[in-house]
Amino acid sequence: MPTTSRYARDVAVVAFAQSDHRRRSDELSEVEMVMPVLHQVLDQTGLKAGEIGFTCSGSSDYLAGRAFSFTMTLDGVGAWPPISESHVEMDGAWALYEAWVKIQTGEADTALVYAYGKSSPGSVRDVLTRQLDPYYLAPLWPDSVALAALQAQALIDAGETDEAGLAAIGARSRAAAGANPHAQLRGGGVAQGDYQVRPLRTGDCPPIGDGAAAVILAAGDTARRLCARPAWVTGIDHRIEAHGPGLRDLTDSPSTRIAAEHAGVFEAPVDTAELHAPFSSQEVVLRKALRLGGDGIAVNPSGGALAANPIMAAGLIRIGEAAARIHRGESDRAVAHATSGPCLQQNLVAVLEGEPA
Repeated sequence: MPTTSRYARDVAVVAFAQSDHRRRSDELSEVEMVMPVLHQVLDQTGLKAGEIGFTCSGSSDYLAGRAFSFTMTLDGVGAWPPISESHVEMDGAWALYEAWVKIQTGEADTALVYAYGKSSPGSVRDVLTRQLDPYYLAPLWPDSVALAALQAQALIDAGETDEAGLAAIGARSRAAAGANPHAQLRGGGVAQGDYQVRPLRTGDCPPIGDGAAAVILAAGDTARRLCARPAWVTGIDHRIEAHGPGLRDLTDSPSTRIAAEHAGVFEAPVDTAELHAPFSSQEVVLRKALRLGGDGIAVNPSGGALAANPIMAAGLIRIGEAAARIHRGESDRAVAHATSGPCLQQNLVAVLEGEPA
């Protein structure tokens, strides 16, 4: 381990795989979309599905349009002979947290975590309205882009950014995605486009698309056996803020900051930050909460959620991308972030570190 662990067991991300994220995948079921990713991540470690100690998935029945849809996706994992398995109706980053806890308890030494989402069949802006409280806000049907626009306008009114600054975030993210073969939008030539909801233009908003991702966690010497340079999870925490956006200061994210403090983000410099910021304005908020104002930090070198945003998998991808940079020797200490809910309501922060060469 690069530092003294604050936890009972040392746990690392030892493998990461993801699909090519596409605007539509009508020809594929969720099972057919997930299976190649599962095979890829297992092949990286040489493990068989039956050798995994715990399996946890993240997805949304709202996106699938049917209850307990995740049970069908287990066909892609192989649930016979019986496996130890769980599911969260959240982004896969929270499935990773559950798997990490399972390993901490000593009930497993390895865990397979996967997540997927098909956003193309319906209206994502309307589906996400179901995240709002059912009595006061949801009946008004403010969609996800409208709520993000309120946050963006609050930042502009506070003098923390402007429309040109937001456009620069989108352009930088998609230019960085030019080196990411899995990204849906790649290259700096993507137009900023018209207003979706003022002040957010098309370029400030995430693409709608389908995709899946998977990681494998392992403990201690098992991690070192499976991976040449494991990405050790030296800190992880998640926090939640008030459900109603009107009860919060939308220009700040105290839940992200508190999670970062408990995960140890501020104890040493980071060289990579993979931020789950589906809207350009949210990167402004997250940079402030995570104190990422300095030079020399690669922020969303994968392109981030502005380049590919498969709902329920985009947060897990942030952890996977940060881990992959450590595996390749391109990073030594990275922070990964995932969010859920309107205007950064729920936030998870993880610190990943590689052992010295």
